[in-house]
Amino acid sequence: MTKTLYERLGGKEGISLIVDDTVIAHMNNPAINARFLPFKEKPEQLAIIKKHTIDFFCAGSGGTEHYKGKDMVTTHTGMNISPVEYMHVIDDIFAALDKNSISEESKKDVLAILWSLKDMIISK
Repeated sequence: MTKTLYERLGGKEGISLIVDDTVIAHMNNPAINARFLPFKEKPEQLAIIKKHTIDFFCAGSGGTEHYKGKDMVTTHTGMNISPVEYMHVIDDIFAALDKNSISEESKKDVLAILWSLKDMIISK
């Protein structure tokens, strides 16, 4: 039987590590860190964002967790994220996937999810 993407990402624990590594990468990425560095001084708000991100990816990859956050359009409206910024986000996610030894097959599945979300996030 084939494992779900959720299982291949290491379940909630693995996805949590990937999200933590991605946030660190975002904060160190000069192309997008202005959007993330302010959360260093707002750890409670950062924890909420991480929880929503973890739940979103758990639910979207076959886990049993339920995402209770806002939809992608509502969440990103007013942020005016550019296509270039979105590509930097994807690059940071892939660096986190590599750091966590995620397989090429699983990375392709993650990319398909990220690509399916882009029109709900870019320039909103």
